[in-house]
Amino acid sequence: MAQKTTDIEIIPPKDIWVGNKKAPVKLVMYGDYESEACAKANEVVNQLLEKFEDGVQFNFRHFPLTRIHQRAQKAAEASVGAAQEGEGKFWDMHNTLFAHRRNLGTISLKGYAKDVGVTDKNFLTKLVDSVYGWSVRADLLEGADKGITDVPYFYINGEPYKGPVNLSAFCKVIEPLTKQKKAAAKTAVKKRA
Repeated sequence: MAQKTTDIEIIPPKDIWVGNKKAPVKLVMYGDYESEACAKANEVVNQLLEKFEDGVQFNFRHFPLTRIHQRAQKAAEASVGAAQEGEGKFWDMHNTLFAHRRNLGTISLKGYAKDVGVTDKNFLTKLVDSVYGWSVRADLLEGADKGITDVPYFYINGEPYKGPVNLSAFCKVIEPLTKQKKAAAKTAVKKRA
């Protein structure tokens, strides 16, 4: 008797954004949940999202540095698993993972998932079976194809960001982009009038 297999449709990280869909600034970060530098960068991103409410949309892409961070891969998989129950759960899990970056064992990941409201009773099994491993690997390969070797690594509107990872440095790049969009919108309204 043939065994029936069920394909699982997985929401990939590249489709999970937070912020205004019409924002003039698209910010993408490649990162690793065990990295101290990525955790600090995530704090800066959260400040940017608060400061530029409608002006920035953010996407996190996984780039686990498994040679130095053995638990980063499973943590990334856990965030993808949480995303399957909604983008909000992904972002809650994302921030929780950074907050607990020193304690990312598999059993802890299951606990964090429960804390953020993930209801999948098979969450731990899927984590152990690496159901979301290929989604994380796709991000990693895409980043490697772009030449990324270390994280955090940012793109602003598709262009690599080479500056320091702090609020004031990002604001110097993002503010003009948000003002350009507002100026263009005002010009379009005047032309219609």
